[in-house]
This record gives sequence, structure tokens and C-alpha cells, in this order.
Amino acid sequence: MASSTRTDFPWTNSCLIAGDLRTAVQRLKDATPAGVLLGSGKLATELDRLDLIDEYRFLIHPRIAGHGPTLYQSGLPGTWRLELISATPLRCGAVAMHYRRER
Repeated sequence: MASSTRTDFPWTNSCLIAGDLRTAVQRLKDATPAGVLLGSGKLATELDRLDLIDEYRFLIHPRIAGHGPTLYQSGLPGTWRLELISATPLRCGAVAMHYRRER
């Protein structure tokens, strides 16, 4: 979990991101060699706009929703090419997809 306001976190591996988002997230990435995992569409959009996402991990469920939020609700400034690293089918029918952003 990441928050710009919360100071107490009942979960492990959660952090306060205060001040400039680019600086705070780059500092977090530098301090976390194994990588930083996030699950917020709003935060993902902002980090993508700042070019701070190196890899994507999607869990694709076999459902089609005719409504609801999308990952990048407000769009992105460009199109990113992704390289497939792995695709793992799960027993429930979902597929775990791992992509690296091409530079």
C-alpha cells in the first residue's frame, strides 16, 4: 500500500509517499532491489506518466465486464510496447501475465 497522507499502516511493506511523486518513488525503487509492486490504477497511471514503471504483471480473468473502471481510465500520453516475459495459466481459468516495457 502507498499513501500520501496515512502514517500508520497495518500491513507490511507499505509506505508513505510524501512530496514530489517522481522523487519519492525513484527513492523507493532504488532502496528496493527486488522491485516495488502496486495495485492501484490511479497510482499506476501517474507512475506511467512519469516513466517509472519497468514491468507489468497482470492477472487476466475470463470475464468481460460491460462497465466499471479500466486500468488507465484517463488514458496515457503514448503507447508502450511490452515484451512478454511469462504467461502462467491458473486452475481458476485466469492467466498471470508478466511483461517488461521495451525501451
